[in-house]
Amino acid sequence: MELLVYKRFYEKEAANELTEILVDNGVEFDLTEDKENLDSLYGDKQFSKQYFVKINGDDFKKVDSILLSLGEKELETVDKDHYLYGFTDEELFEIVSKPDEWNAFDFQLSKRILKERGIEINQVTIDLLKKQLNDLTKPEEGQRNWIYAGYMFALLGGLLGIFIGWHLSTYKKTLPNGQQVYGYKQEDRKQGRRIWILGTIMFIIWLTIRFSNIE
Repeated sequence: MELLVYKRFYEKEAANELTEILVDNGVEFDLTEDKENLDSLYGDKQFSKQYFVKINGDDFKKVDSILLSLGEKELETVDKDHYLYGFTDEELFEIVSKPDEWNAFDFQLSKRILKERGIEINQVTIDLLKKQLNDLTKPEEGQRNWIYAGYMFALLGGLLGIFIGWHLSTYKKTLPNGQQVYGYKQEDRKQGRRIWILGTIMFIIWLTIRFSNIE
């Protein structure tokens, strides 16, 4: 049977904590390492490691139950000086909206802290938070008119073309959890870089011509 991704982590230590629990409970798993393309500004490829813990689809509910039980036991002994008590409501919302990226204890404790602050979190709320966050991370639709305008002004050697290209290629929006994501699609960002470069070249050419005529 094909193993499916159960949780992903950005730290290997966190992934190992889960695999140790799986070993103790006789659950078949596979730990794989992958790299996430961050697509840097100038087209260079930068990567961050991700670790995927895969298990049988039939074991999902079983593992959920195991982690929930362990998390509840840990909650009984947690102190108020735990680092999660220093998190803002927005940061705690991020944890409960991404249970696949956090361990069961952090998830349960975040819910409890929010409840203590007068914010009740149920499954419906979690689903809404996931949907809202996913919608916000989506880049804005095609910027065809801005791209056309950018190329036109770039060819004319104007600084406006350079600005449009710079904006298309670098613009990021900040999510409620503080995470920054690119505001435009990858193809639009590539066009923006081309406009930026073309505008810079044409600006230099026009300046050279202008000063040559003055001399």
